[in-house]
Amino acid sequence: MSADSLDRLGAPERRASWIRPGTLVLLRWMAAVGQLVTIAAAITLFHVSLPVLPALLIVGTLILANLLSELAFAKGRHLSRRAAVVILSFDSLQLAALLGVTGGLNNPFALLLLAPATIAATALDRRATVLLAALTIALVLALRFSGAPPLIHFGVPLAAPPELTHGFAVAIIVGVLFLALYAFLVSSEIARMDRALLATQMALGREQRLSALTGVVAATAHELGTPLATIKLTSAELIDDLEGQPALQDDARLIRDQANRCRDILRAMGRAGKDDLHLRAAPLGAVLAEAAEPHAHRGIRLTINPLPGQSGPGPTIARRPELIHGLRNLVQNAVDFARAEVWIDYGWTADELTVQIEDDGPGFSPKTLARIGMPFLRGRPDPSSDRAGYEGMGLGLFIAKTLLERTGAELTMANLSDPFLAEDERPVRGGASARLSWSRADLAVDRLDGLGENPPAGDGS
Repeated sequence: MSADSLDRLGAPERRASWIRPGTLVLLRWMAAVGQLVTIAAAITLFHVSLPVLPALLIVGTLILANLLSELAFAKGRHLSRRAAVVILSFDSLQLAALLGVTGGLNNPFALLLLAPATIAATALDRRATVLLAALTIALVLALRFSGAPPLIHFGVPLAAPPELTHGFAVAIIVGVLFLALYAFLVSSEIARMDRALLATQMALGREQRLSALTGVVAATAHELGTPLATIKLTSAELIDDLEGQPALQDDARLIRDQANRCRDILRAMGRAGKDDLHLRAAPLGAVLAEAAEPHAHRGIRLTINPLPGQSGPGPTIARRPELIHGLRNLVQNAVDFARAEVWIDYGWTADELTVQIEDDGPGFSPKTLARIGMPFLRGRPDPSSDRAGYEGMGLGLFIAKTLLERTGAELTMANLSDPFLAEDERPVRGGASARLSWSRADLAVDRLDGLGENPPAGDGS
């Protein structure tokens, strides 16, 4: 699944369908009970004179609407965006009407007008949030200037001074704007992160399935090697023995040729699987070469060497799918923007393993560099950067970072030189750099000899 399809899958515009009618119905029953209890308490405990009949009629409309909602929406069904907006708009209007006959903004429960807009910002899209926020602000202004009757306590009006009433109105309006914006941004960020993590899990699952599948092929190639060799040898002897019988000799040649073909097919299919599964551990240099291999023929020179002062393929490490996939994404990013060459250097000490992936490309702009590792970075391209048009960078690097951190890696992205230097001032290695470091105990293992058991194709572990 591509980043775009993932983005559409969890986009805020699709979140309306996440709301169950039962949730809003339950909240409405709580609101209706709370309104009735509040009216009764105001009259009996605090001796506040209220227009009881109009207030009960308004609460009755909420109860009636709730009963109709329970009949209209099937259990287990989710609301459409339009239905959710209608329900929340009705709730705002009902509460404003109740406040209108019970003191307006002098009623301390006017604060509850914030609730529908906040719910919309959390669960619906941007358009619905703006609509509910605008409706709430209009209702607050209407309550402020409609001349709602004050509450009466033992014949004394309970009304705040006009300055305070203005302050209440402004406070509620600011609260609507702030809470709606805050809830929308936080919920959108959570949804974006969930989609990115889903993409990461999908990438890892695909890598594990491919590893398991190619491992099965490798095991097949290994097990069939001896029978195919026997068939080839026997067919060669038959060719010699059938001298003078051209028809039978042609059949023997056909058997030999087909055995050779089977051998070549299995060898080609089994090479990656043998690396991925049957050698569960490999030298650090070999793992890096495997991760870089898909990008070795894209016109960019890949140089893989140990760091100065070290030699050899390096310590043997576990060949985990998330490690290979994460490294492959980093190499892809370097190759995509390199001009001519990408360097992959690796080193080790008694306690640490390090890998550095560097290129001679334009590097990252400061703005982009500060946001690397965030999913869907493409949403705000930086026009000053040569990488501005690269739509896959945000999600790809997020996947790489997430998978590599699962192996214990610490990833640092940086520029090797100032991206604003003139072309003739830039060093050879003047592009972007990705530096990875692991505790040696996280990756280094003893070499696993032999083929061992091949796990099921859907396992990949």
